[in-house]
Amino acid sequence: MAPEIKFCGLTRRGDAEVAAALGASFVGVIFAGGPRQVTLASARDVLTGAGAARRVGVFGAVDAGSIARVARDLALDVVQLHGDQDAAFVRSVKAGFDGLVWAVLRVSGDRLPVTAGALFESADAVVLDAKVPGALGGTGVALAWDSIADELAAVRGATGVILAGGLTAENVGRAARAIAPTVVDVSSGVEVTPGVKDHERMRAFAAAVRAAGGGAA
Repeated sequence: MAPEIKFCGLTRRGDAEVAAALGASFVGVIFAGGPRQVTLASARDVLTGAGAARRVGVFGAVDAGSIARVARDLALDVVQLHGDQDAAFVRSVKAGFDGLVWAVLRVSGDRLPVTAGALFESADAVVLDAKVPGALGGTGVALAWDSIADELAAVRGATGVILAGGLTAENVGRAARAIAPTVVDVSSGVEVTPGVKDHERMRAFAAAVRAAGGGAA
């Protein structure tokens, strides 16, 4: 079965509309800094194009109360914590938010961090992304999928795995076969410039994901 698709780092309503038309399960807007960061007002406009896709807000180092307020204001389905928050913080966000809470696990090299087990126990899903100094995501750096596969299988249990980090139409099939993620998460791999999506690359990515799972493109 093919993983679900998340298009992230959206800054334009039209890109969200294309994501929804391609059958993406999730669309994401970023509040965690970087070139794809949006304001509350612009996020609301972008998410107007989400259609049936679930709405994801990506948050950095802010308090749980502020996250909950934004999530309610935008009717988010998922809060994604992308500031290296620990398991205790994940639980505090879940206490004030009725939707799903995903937490990032940044991977450097071919081993999972020691915090992996605790995050898989506390979050609804764990986002695997490349650890790049000074960046929270959207770097285009890929993970060593084959090297971490066995270690990941030992800790993931029934918790969802969101695979991010350098995914493109050309490599997502191999990544999905190695990791068997619940969701594949793409941002820079379908862009013209940061925050501006290339619709042909989005279509190619969606087709590649479905081909990897044996479905129709």
